Amino acid sequence: MGSGKTTVGKQLAKRTRMDFVDSDHMIEERCGVSISTIFDIEGEEGFRKRETKMLTELCARNGIVLATGGGAIASEENRRLLRKRGFVVYLKTSVETQLARTHKTQNRPLLENVDAEEKLTQLMNERGKLYEQEADLTVISGDRVVSKVVEEILQVVDK
Repeated sequence: MGSGKTTVGKQLAKRTRMDFVDSDHMIEERCGVSISTIFDIEGEEGFRKRETKMLTELCARNGIVLATGGGAIASEENRRLLRKRGFVVYLKTSVETQLARTHKTQNRPLLENVDAEEKLTQLMNERGKLYEQEADLTVISGDRVVSKVVEEILQVVDK
């Protein structure tokens, strides 16, 4: 959350002449409501089921740059799908950067009515090892210029 997946993904797709797809946006489009509304109605478990179904569909496609939601990594089935079908890049960033990037956004159900810094730290502790374990490439995104992050990814992918 707040690592730059969408921003980096869009530029990476443009540079590689691929389509950019954001799995969360696809879920919202398909359902006709926001992620927050899905969380309100179905809870996190209901959303995660939809997320896995969407990832199954998207991972069957070729020639896309896919940005997943930050929690997708928590599911073994999602990790299997990503390992099998893609080159996985972990955009690693600090909790401080995540806070700065997410503090004004509305559609962050896991950050609603909680101490955001505490929650982001908890999520990083829970998911960080999974991100690193599954990634074919870990890139520090932080406050770097997006084009430099994209260039670092391309240097590895183009080999």
